[in-house]
Amino acid sequence: MKYSHSGLYQYCQQLGNHINPLLRAEKQPLMQLYLPPRRTLKLDAEPHHLPEERWHKLFRPFLKDCRVWHAPFQSGRILPSKKRYPNIKVVLTIHDLNVLHEGKSEALQQKSLAHTQSLIDRSDAIVCISNFTKSDVLTHCDVGNTPVHVIYNGLNKVPAQVEKQPVSYKPDREFLLGIGYQNRKKNFHVLLPLLQSQPDLELLLVGHHDDPVYVDQMRQIAQRMGVDQRLHLLGAVSEADKAWYLKHCKAFLHPSLAEGFGLPVLEAMQFGKPVFLSMATSLPEVGGDAAFYFPSYEAEVVQGVFEEGMKIYKSTSRAEAIVQNTSRFSWEESARQYLTLYQSLMS
Repeated sequence: MKYSHSGLYQYCQQLGNHINPLLRAEKQPLMQLYLPPRRTLKLDAEPHHLPEERWHKLFRPFLKDCRVWHAPFQSGRILPSKKRYPNIKVVLTIHDLNVLHEGKSEALQQKSLAHTQSLIDRSDAIVCISNFTKSDVLTHCDVGNTPVHVIYNGLNKVPAQVEKQPVSYKPDREFLLGIGYQNRKKNFHVLLPLLQSQPDLELLLVGHHDDPVYVDQMRQIAQRMGVDQRLHLLGAVSEADKAWYLKHCKAFLHPSLAEGFGLPVLEAMQFGKPVFLSMATSLPEVGGDAAFYFPSYEAEVVQGVFEEGMKIYKSTSRAEAIVQNTSRFSWEESARQYLTLYQSLMS
């Protein structure tokens, strides 16, 4: 919840926007959002924020009438006590077990898994946001008799009419686009050889500089390759700027090594853009047959996949199939599935 451009923030925001209208239509009590101090969500509907207070460690009066507690993240820290509130049903959403796929130390992997397992042990139902995540959970965690569901994330719809010029940076030539936290897991540095083989293109990378060391290394590599003038590490940008970049980019590239889902992929696909993805974790599940994939990250492979993919994209009118792929993912449908799950636990 720290950054408004993060996947977790978007997930909570979209669920809040789409579940409460369904509850209101059924004349049911609305879902309330329990947030860290000084954090809010920008919701379309009437906000129902419950800010965390220090004294909540001793007493949480809002739990008295709570029927379902939805823990939205596998690394969360707050669940109601089963001893104190035995009638509250707990739904846990697990976005990923990416710690297993990021080259982390064995000790760090086990620590993360142990925390997730502690939440699983206190849950009445588990939701995974992809089948890949579900497979990871069933392989590496003990779910016992707790049911495990898959509910996909929806498509974050970006306005099709993007008129304002970007404030962060406006390219003066065609450009490639990547969106995501700038850290080693996102693997963006493997794209730099494309600037060598495509001298007329720029590469724009949008996202919080999560790992400054990695960001500096990318700059150094680009400088050694002689392409640093065409690499733009923009950091976090406004939603308006992001929309402009998505609409005007030549292609979207996401070579990430570990994802629970991959929301930026769908954001680019809704514009019919060719997307080039890694074959890791959940990305083939989201990109489907409409995406192009890097089988490995050697410079020649990355360059070859891009060149061949762009030829296919231009010669086969692939844009329509790319847009159609996004129709598999809807926040309205996701909200309905979550609400059905909540109600099943209360019956």
